Order: sequence, then C-alpha cells, then structure tokens
Amino acid sequence: MSHEVSQPPRPGRRRAPQRAPARRRPIQRAEAWAKARWATTRQQVADLKAPEFKQPSPKALKITGVVLAVLAVLIGFLIAIWDWNWFRGPAETIASARMHRQVTITGDMDAHIWSWTPTATVEGVRIANPTWAGRERMAEFEKITVAIRLVPLLWGNVDVRLLRFDKPDVRLYADAQGRKNWDFSDGREQEPLRLPPIQSFQIRDGQLSYLDVTRELRFLGAFNATENLGSATRGFELVGQGTVNAQPFRMEVTGGPLVNIDRAKPYPFDANIRAGQTYITAKGAVPRPFDLGHFYMNATARGPDLSALYPLTGVALPNTPPYRLNGRLSRDDLIWRIDGLGGRVGDSDLAGNLKVTTGGVRPLLEGDLRSRSLDFDDLGAVFGGAPATGAGETASPEQVATARTLVAQQRLFPDTPLDVTRMRAMDADVNYRAADIRDAPIDLRSGQVRVRLNAGMLRADPLRVDLPRGRVAGHVNLDARKAVPVTSLDLRLTNARIEELVPIRYNGQTPLSGPLVGRARLTGEGNSIHKAFANSDGEVTAVAPGGEIRRAFAELMGVNIVKGLGLLNSNETTPIRCAVANFKVKGGTMDARNIVFDTGPVLVTGSGTINLGTERMSMRLQGHNKKFRLVRVLLPIKAEGPILAPKLGVQPGAAIAQGGAALGLGALLSPILAILPFVDPGLAKDANCQAMIAEARTQGAPPVRSASR
Repeated sequence: MSHEVSQPPRPGRRRAPQRAPARRRPIQRAEAWAKARWATTRQQVADLKAPEFKQPSPKALKITGVVLAVLAVLIGFLIAIWDWNWFRGPAETIASARMHRQVTITGDMDAHIWSWTPTATVEGVRIANPTWAGRERMAEFEKITVAIRLVPLLWGNVDVRLLRFDKPDVRLYADAQGRKNWDFSDGREQEPLRLPPIQSFQIRDGQLSYLDVTRELRFLGAFNATENLGSATRGFELVGQGTVNAQPFRMEVTGGPLVNIDRAKPYPFDANIRAGQTYITAKGAVPRPFDLGHFYMNATARGPDLSALYPLTGVALPNTPPYRLNGRLSRDDLIWRIDGLGGRVGDSDLAGNLKVTTGGVRPLLEGDLRSRSLDFDDLGAVFGGAPATGAGETASPEQVATARTLVAQQRLFPDTPLDVTRMRAMDADVNYRAADIRDAPIDLRSGQVRVRLNAGMLRADPLRVDLPRGRVAGHVNLDARKAVPVTSLDLRLTNARIEELVPIRYNGQTPLSGPLVGRARLTGEGNSIHKAFANSDGEVTAVAPGGEIRRAFAELMGVNIVKGLGLLNSNETTPIRCAVANFKVKGGTMDARNIVFDTGPVLVTGSGTINLGTERMSMRLQGHNKKFRLVRVLLPIKAEGPILAPKLGVQPGAAIAQGGAALGLGALLSPILAILPFVDPGLAKDANCQAMIAEARTQGAPPVRSASR
C-alpha cells in the first residue's frame, strides 16, 4: 500500500482564494441549453443506421408477374364481353328525371372509349309527351351519335367533334292554355338553348310537325343538316308547309355548312316565310354558333294586316291596313329587339324601335313609334273598321269588303269582334306620336298617345290630338279581364274654335265663329266598337260661350223669310251670346237634355235623341224671334235618319196649320187679316248664358281659356 504524501506549498507563493461561480443571465442560459440539445440530437442521428434493402427473391417475382398477367387477361376479357346495354336502365332513369317525362331506349347502346376522341351511339330513343298532351310520343330518334375530344375535358371544356341524328321525328304541340310539350322545365322558365362547340353537326331525314291551338298554326316539314346540300354555302335546311288561320303557310330556312365551324365567327342563315298574304324574308347570323340565345337578322315583312303576325310572333299587334316594314331583329337571351324599324302602314309612314322581354308571367312589349305624316283614315282599321277605299288609298280586299258593308248600312261603328285572349296573353307599354295628320274630317295637326296593357287592362293615357287652335285630350280604357270587355272614355275639347270644327261654308266663308269647349264621358260593354257604344252610359256636353254668326243665318234659323233672304249676300254679323248642348246617354241612347243657341235676333232651342245602337238620329230645332217680325213661318228644322247621312228639312205640320188659319181669315174677314198668323210678336227673351255655362261646367265641360296650341 502506498501512501500519497501531500506536498507542502512552495515557498514564496500564495494560494488564490476560491470564488463562488458567477450567476448566469437568462439569455446565456437559453443559449447553453440549445447547444446542449443540438449536440444530443446530432449524436442520436449519428447513431441511426440506414435500412438494408433486400433484393426480392425469384419466387416473389414470379408471383407478381402471374398476378399482373391475370389482371390483364381479365381486363381484356371484360372488354371483349362488355355490353354497354347494361347502362340502358340508368340512362333512361336519368334522362326521364331531367326531362320530367318518360324516356325509353329500345335499341342498342355502344361506346368506343379507347381513343382520344371517344364515341358513343344510342339507338331507338323515344321521348314521351307530358300527360296533358296525349299518348302520342313527342320525339323519336332512330340513332344518336356523339363524339367528344378527351383532352379538353381535363380543363372543363366540352368539345364535340360530331353530333348526328338519324331520322329524328319531332312533334311539337301547344294547347289552348299555352302549355308546350317541349318545355322540360316543369313549369320553370327555360333558358335559351346553348350547345357546346360542334365541329360536325348532322341531321339525316328529319321530320318536324308543329301544332299551336291558340295561334291556329299547323306546320309539317322536313329538315336535314349535312356538310353540303348542293351548294358551297348551304349545310342546314328546313323546308315545310302548313296552315295559319286556315291560310297556306310555307317556311324555308337554310344555313351555312355545319362542319369545321369556328366558334369565333358568326354562323349565317337565311329565312323565307309565307303565311297567306304575309311574306317575311331575312338574312342573319348566330354570333356564337350553337348559342341560340343570341342571334340577329335583317328582316323585311309585308302583308295585309299587322295583326296577322300574331300566330308567327306571339305578339298581339293592332289591326292595320296593308304594310311593308323592315328592321333589324335580334335576340339577347330573354330580350328580343327590332331596331331601325321603318316603312309604311297603309298610306302612313312608320318608324321607331320595339323590344319584347320574355321570362315573366307574360311577354312585355315596349316601343317608341312615330310617323312624320299620318293618313287619318288608316286609323279606321285599328278600331276594327276600314281605311278609305277610294282611288289612291291602300286597303286589303277584306277591308274593302268591310268598308262596303258599312257604307251600305250607313253605319259608322264596326262590328269586328275584339280578340281578348290575345290581350290577356301579353303586356305592353308603347308610345306613338304623329307629327302631321292629314285627310281628317276636321282640321287636325298632330297627335300622340301612350298605350299600356297589363293583364288584359288596356289604357291609352295620355291621348292628345292637336287642332289648329286647341286640342282634344283625355284617356280611353279597355278592360278585357272580364268575360265581356268594358270600354270607357273621357275626352275633353279645350280652347277650340267653332269655325275650325263645323264644316259649314257659304260663299267660301264660315257663317259661325267663336270659342268652343266640350267633354264626352262614356262607358259601355261589348266585344266590338259598335256593341260598346250601343250599350254605353254617360254624358256629352258642348259649350260655346260667345262668338259671331252671320245675321242671315241667324234670321233663317227663326225662318224670318223676308229679312233672311234679303241678308243672304250680306256679311253682316250678330253676336252669339252662348250655345250649350247637353246629352244624357243611357243604354246607347243620347237624349238631348238641354240644347240652346242664343243669338242677337233669335233664340234657338232643340230636343231629340241619337241612338248609338241603330246609329240613327231624330233632332228638332225651333227658332224664337226676340223682336217683332212681320212675316215669319213657324217651320222647325229637323234632322232625321242615319247619323252619317241625316235628312235635313222642316217640320210641315206647323206650317200647314198656319196656312189654313190664314186662308180662313182671308175669306171671312179681309185679305189684310190673312197675314196675322205670320206675325211674330217677338216675345222670346235672352237665354241666361251665365247660368247655363255654369251648369255645363258642373257636368264636366272644361273652362274656356285663351286659344293656344
């Protein structure tokens, strides 16, 4: 055992005193901990050993090869025996659910999927009608073929290389309630048909039939689409014929080749339609091929009556004389437009723009139309009558026949029935103005009207016709919501002049002049203008608060023979103190409640009726002298017969009695006494004009203002 001996300290050296370890700061402690942790982690990583890869044994390789070979054989066998008809049931179910009607596949289904352009075919496709449309099928297809490029599908794009229909037979039907068997939306609004780009679109031996009960439109046609139909610019063709309102109907639509279509270039087409005497020609294009929600065409239409376009357009237009119009028709999804409309309707020009918005409960027609020159008699057709049929006038054969009937019957109001079903099928808001009106029975200058139609309620308001001085303004309503339409009107005549409205001339001059105002308020039931007036109730009032009349005519209204005949060639005038005519209308009969025409020498009163149903009148005017007249024959003036051609004359009864009294007195007493029955003491007094005018105002007559346009 050895013993360790401590060495004594060396002489001259002192041992340093031991110090306590210094206290570390927090940052220093964190750094030290991180270094220690990193050293430990590196050591652990260094201790890890890489896994050893073992080469598979030959036995394992053989097993894997056998499995892959079996799978390849199974896939090949499955392809060889695969029958795509196994998908027939699911395909029918999916198609039936999407179309809301039964879809069946009676033929084979096949597909070639091992290609960059997979192809599929389906044979014997049948689409049933909805239950309300009957048992007949809506469509049948002998065969449908489609080929789609596979690569664009990776980016979500559908590129159809081929779409072919063999012997399609399509039967379209719209019933009286407006239901359409091609509406697959189950009552919801359908968007326009948009197809993806199709390089080659083919239709072989197609048949199309169309029946619209409401529009009385039948059509049966054949359509084909191939790469070339005998022309370098034709690839699609639809040709067919049928009837519209029992008139022959023919349509031909042709388009460019449906092969190698460029999505960025418009697809051109032409259309020619003939329906009776209506002709429509158009040249247009689809800006993006197969997107039928957008297209445009320049069209020209001519025919005997614009209302005849309803079966083709579904838009209820008014009756008109023969027309010839052109414009640019375009579609933008649910909006249809006619821009740059121009041409002639009858003997009037017409221009403007129209827009039809679909997608709502009813289509909405909006428009702004104008005429530089309106031939007044063209308006006759609008109300179911006829325009003028003389030399140089424009009228259809049917309108000529209507005019002859009205003339033969000496009638003013036509009996043409109003088709209220068309009015209920659409809404409208159209403005029209005529800068000049010619060939009117009185001097008219211009006019304008705004027509609004909402759910069968038509309102023309404001309605305004300008005279040389003054105007006629108001509104007209036609309520077609009821079984029997109701027409009401409220028209005011303001600031007018008698001499411009009363077409009486003597030696080239008018015998009457002065201001004139009036008002007509009528309401009547009936499905024609004639029936509405024949059943009307209301009131008609006219007031002349002053003016002048040639003294000769004033004297003759009192049948003052001596003085009246002596003044015929005189221009001397006498004041019109006032004139009031008020008619109460009940059941189509206008009863003269108050007729007074007060002049300086004569007070004229009147009575009688005007029957708007029979269109005949019986009126009587009696003059009363205000001063003593030596010779006066009591012959009341009467007007009887048709409104359009009344017979004017005098009532002979009073004159006969007057003459008989003169003969008796002359024989018994003296020839001097024979003139006594013809002496008028002139006891008539001035009418209370102020009171009559005030009463007329309470009955709706407008106040008199200074004349203005």
